[in-house]
Amino acid sequence: MDIIDKLTEIFKEFPGIGERQAKRFVYFLMLRTPGYNENLSGLILDLKKETAQCKECFRFFIKEKSHSPGPSTMSSGSNGSVSTICEICGNKNTDDSMLMVVEKDSDLESVKKSRVYHGKYFILGGLVPVVEKNTKNKVRIEELKNRISLDKELKEIILAFSLSPQGDHTDSYIRTELKDAVEKSKIKISSLGKGLSTGTELEYSDNDTLKNALKNRQ
Repeated sequence: MDIIDKLTEIFKEFPGIGERQAKRFVYFLMLRTPGYNENLSGLILDLKKETAQCKECFRFFIKEKSHSPGPSTMSSGSNGSVSTICEICGNKNTDDSMLMVVEKDSDLESVKKSRVYHGKYFILGGLVPVVEKNTKNKVRIEELKNRISLDKELKEIILAFSLSPQGDHTDSYIRTELKDAVEKSKIKISSLGKGLSTGTELEYSDNDTLKNALKNRQ
């Protein structure tokens, strides 16, 4: 396998990218200047160095240095400390009574940009396959249960998944898994209502659609 085929196979692993598109990426890079490709490779390497994953919601965020760490939200570094929670989870103005569960980071970013929701988030890490024996290896269900047990101010959990068979299955699965916890703590559990069309990906929904879906949650 030559370098073109190797790069094509890597690009095919990207979401929604097939063989033809992957190869177009490779040929595009072949036409760029060495400086362009060096800059791209450098940014890819820096991506892991300059980002971290929030310990509460599992969202990826840009690291920021802090010189006044708290006992549970900071980890020591040579030039200060790096926060282990993102700016949403660490913001005192975030509504602690609401927790929205989404599939992935891009879904969270779409809801955040809409400015129609001001609560906390939890990234599940994927959707539950309709036919899958090792479900707990696919999503962060145990982490979600732990998060709920620690959030004493929590009043409502909003399940915000794409309207698809897999999204519906994930919704049902989480409701079943959280049944005892939410009943014990008297937490309301709801799902996005009318506003999203069947088959719609949450990350591609516009502000008005998200607003209506949140307003009509049930």
